Amino acid sequence: MKDDYLWDGSGEPDPEVQKLENLLGRYRHDQPAPAFDQLSEERPAPRWGFASFRFSFQIAAVAAVLLIGVAAFLIIRARLASNAGPAWEIARIEGAPRVGWHSLSANSETAKLKVGQTLVTDNTSRASITLDETGRIEVDAASRLRVVASRPGHERLSLERGTIHATIWAPPGEFVVDTPSAVAVDLGCVYTLHVDDSGAGLLRTTMGWVGFKLNGRESFIPAGAVCATRPKIGPGTPYLEDAPTSFRDALTKFDFAKITPQERNVLLGILLVDARKEDALTLWHLLSRVSDTDRPGVYDRLAALAPPPKDVTSEGVLHLDQKMLDSWWNSLGYGDVYLWHVYERTWSEK
Repeated sequence: MKDDYLWDGSGEPDPEVQKLENLLGRYRHDQPAPAFDQLSEERPAPRWGFASFRFSFQIAAVAAVLLIGVAAFLIIRARLASNAGPAWEIARIEGAPRVGWHSLSANSETAKLKVGQTLVTDNTSRASITLDETGRIEVDAASRLRVVASRPGHERLSLERGTIHATIWAPPGEFVVDTPSAVAVDLGCVYTLHVDDSGAGLLRTTMGWVGFKLNGRESFIPAGAVCATRPKIGPGTPYLEDAPTSFRDALTKFDFAKITPQERNVLLGILLVDARKEDALTLWHLLSRVSDTDRPGVYDRLAALAPPPKDVTSEGVLHLDQKMLDSWWNSLGYGDVYLWHVYERTWSEK
């Protein structure tokens, strides 16, 4: 057999090939070749099954979650911006105070201190912050001061360490400073507040008076008085700056030292003996800080130095009647305690 027969039918045929041709002839196709482009156009649309639907639903769900997340973020950001309130204006006094990564150099313009931001001064820098409707605060070297809240009628800062000198002209109760050991509520005043690295603090008032509080422990510091604080204890008992040294030392140990009941009684005796008429401020605070057994002695000494008003009785005071204690405080001439009861409730200690 020649190969030409297999390709073009010429030449001598092979009997076996002819036999195959006869058997397969019935299946011979003599129609034109199909138009494949047309077949492609007429191909039916794909059928969507359950798996395809589930995949599409998952994509849609993810898209919806992303859309809701973006919308929530924009809403929260808008609310935070609307509640941020006015920003404190920072002015450099010396050195290079900074807010975040931004430092205020000698050639820098004033900057703004907003909610959540912290003003930091190193050992060679000082700054001041001012809010027209609230007051002015000088920040000494080595201090950290953060803005916690700022909105009309509600300004709150946190002194993490260092020293500030506050001159506040806002109405009483609208300005508060947190410290690691107490919350200072302004009642119309000028004061200096210091916090050391351990969190202990010292507040000194030069005009008006300040309320100091932690976990229900309260102290009122009028002009000319000082009050120390300690972490986990809170404010100690206020005393006048010109009080005798023995009086001040005994008071510090009485408030903060780990002592026996006998030692505590000795210290209380020193306080009662050394107390002057001006020290009625301290004895009034001690009424609620001594035991029931020791309270009559404190009452007698305070009554001798600053006689109580007519509506105040020894029985009421010994049982810590709040109205009588308030009346006696008001008679001392340091300020109306009503202001404290009104405004201290508006401030959380968190």
